[in-house]
Amino acid sequence: MLEKNKQFFSYFMASLSVFFWASAFPAIKYCLEFYSPESITWLRFTVASVVLLVIGLRSKIKMPERADWPYFIAGGFIGIFLYMWLLNTGTGMAGVGVSSFIIASAPVFALLLAMVFLKEKANAFTWLGVFTSAAGLAMIAYSKTGGFSLDAGIIVLLATALCAAIYNIIQRKVLHKYSPLESTVYMVVIGTLFALVFLPGFAGEFAAAPLKADLLIVYMGVFPAGFAYLFWSYALYMAKNTTNVVMFLYLTPFVAIIMTFFLLGELIPLLAFAGGVVIIAGMLIASRFGV
Repeated sequence: MLEKNKQFFSYFMASLSVFFWASAFPAIKYCLEFYSPESITWLRFTVASVVLLVIGLRSKIKMPERADWPYFIAGGFIGIFLYMWLLNTGTGMAGVGVSSFIIASAPVFALLLAMVFLKEKANAFTWLGVFTSAAGLAMIAYSKTGGFSLDAGIIVLLATALCAAIYNIIQRKVLHKYSPLESTVYMVVIGTLFALVFLPGFAGEFAAAPLKADLLIVYMGVFPAGFAYLFWSYALYMAKNTTNVVMFLYLTPFVAIIMTFFLLGELIPLLAFAGGVVIIAGMLIASRFGV
């Protein structure tokens, strides 16, 4: 019973993260009209760092041991700084629709990395679930874009998905010793410190940007960055294996489509809806029968 409760909590936290991350894509696209990808990265995670530091200090989190700092630095650089910079850049080059689909390919990378670095096992059902969900993702992608062509934007976004996968592996490693709050606070703050290199170009953009763009970046900092990363850490912490959680990234485009329907009244293509059903089927296969 305890194991089932842990699994439910893990999936619930992952679902909340996906919800917030899905809401970030249209916000990024709008803010790119007024801010550079670099400025969005810096401001968004400065907000996230402030929120998480307040929570962390109130919770009296402990400092990492010296031997563990390389993990936190690598996680902050790859999973926060590099990931967000590439995400913002790729979204500007390829568009919101394409970016959300490509980023959701991270589970395949994460599964391979987990097998190599975390020695996690994957049976035939795990692979079947992963690629079934990938097929559902492809269905959604085709319904929204009519297909893909390999260009610079797609390459940048594939690199972004790889960064997301590496971040999950590092987080999973750190969570054996530190709490989800501790791992999230230090990685986000470290990633934000790397992003300080973007600060010089921010002042002029801030003066010209409308209040709506500023408020959207604050929203992205508090929820799709701060709380979403924290919830995701809890999901990884409680999960049986990395793949069961990272599979939830496949849902991001589907959730984004549903949100667009309710918020903007855009119709959901039948093929996209069917793709969402296929994604969920793949997740059920991997979580129910996979190792």
